[in-house]
Amino acid sequence: MKKKFLQMVKIRYLTITICFLVVNLMQGQDGDAKKSMEIYGFIMTDIGYNFNQIQPDWYDAVRPTKLPSYENEYGPDGNYYASVRQTRFGIKNYFDTGIGELKTQFEFELYGTGVDAGQTTFRLRHAYAELGKFGAGQTWSPFMDIDVFPNTLEYWGPTGMVFFRNVQIRYMPIQGDTRLTIALERPGASADQGIYDNRIELEGVNARFPLPDLSAEYRYGAKWGYVELAGILRKIEWKDQNNDQFDLSGDALGWGLNLSTNIKFGQSTVFKGQVVYGEGIQNYMNDAPVDIGIENNPGNVTEPVKGVALPLLGFVAFIDHSWTEKFTSSFGYSMIDIDNSNGQTNDAFKKGQYIVANLLYSPAKNCLVGGEFQWGDRDNFRDGWSTSISKVQFSFKYNFSEAFYRKNQ
Repeated sequence: MKKKFLQMVKIRYLTITICFLVVNLMQGQDGDAKKSMEIYGFIMTDIGYNFNQIQPDWYDAVRPTKLPSYENEYGPDGNYYASVRQTRFGIKNYFDTGIGELKTQFEFELYGTGVDAGQTTFRLRHAYAELGKFGAGQTWSPFMDIDVFPNTLEYWGPTGMVFFRNVQIRYMPIQGDTRLTIALERPGASADQGIYDNRIELEGVNARFPLPDLSAEYRYGAKWGYVELAGILRKIEWKDQNNDQFDLSGDALGWGLNLSTNIKFGQSTVFKGQVVYGEGIQNYMNDAPVDIGIENNPGNVTEPVKGVALPLLGFVAFIDHSWTEKFTSSFGYSMIDIDNSNGQTNDAFKKGQYIVANLLYSPAKNCLVGGEFQWGDRDNFRDGWSTSISKVQFSFKYNFSEAFYRKNQ
């Protein structure tokens, strides 16, 4: 009941805000008018059939980490699904100030995650403001490259892609097609206690993040596309709060390098690629497990196990192609591989793979229909288990966007 009430309050607040802004804006295309606000988004309906099984909260996504780690973990194969969770709404505003233009963005969708996983509910995507060369709020991490995301129907996207919206403050000394961005981001990590998960000695071990994550990107833009190199550094600590004979405190340095590109082949084809390697950066990945794993430390009576940052390799390669003005396709492959520690369980996630191919049709402006084949695969650490998922999905999408203008004073 409380959750429904909060959602009603959100809807009413958003409606009042939109009405207030519209009343105080002038719409038009006059030469002396300047854009002041843009309302945008889309309504999207997905229907499909899953020939295999996946954790039920992720019925309309392909996430190798959510595939079963043993036979029939999530029940029988073969399920029909329907969803509108990709539906999105956003507002952008532009304000003149004495020191430049202030740009703001507020955007949400209906795809529940975290405690709302599996639900159709409000989920914040962007709450961000930018003034000149400075920005603050929640938006894309500089460590990721959103332009690598292919033109697909499947919601979650390539498993080996860096994909993370984070709360940050950023400085952008170079802006435009060629750009440089440096940011301090909200830290966070996950830990896998592995085969020692139920040991009481680990129950009092708590994470600590004394410093923000430091990320940066440099993109070189050209007529043929662009190439981008991004990096991240992060400090992860954990403190043993137990009063016993063991000392399980420790720390790790997380780091990563991400090389990405878009390459144009003529007017109708774009290659989108990315290679990322690092340690302890799993929570910045689109679909990966934990940042820290347990390593056995034999012979040490006070520190029998220790935490280590888990290395990973991620890869993305997709082609977006326009057959005609109305027909397009996207197809490609993505992979993530984890270098597991020896204290993790035998069924811990080791490797994920992802393949998508589609045909999309735009019968009219702002309208899209299409069909897509989706495939994912999971390999466990050392029990020999491997499983895959195959899906077909059909989607119907309507985009909307309206700009409002205020006459210059």
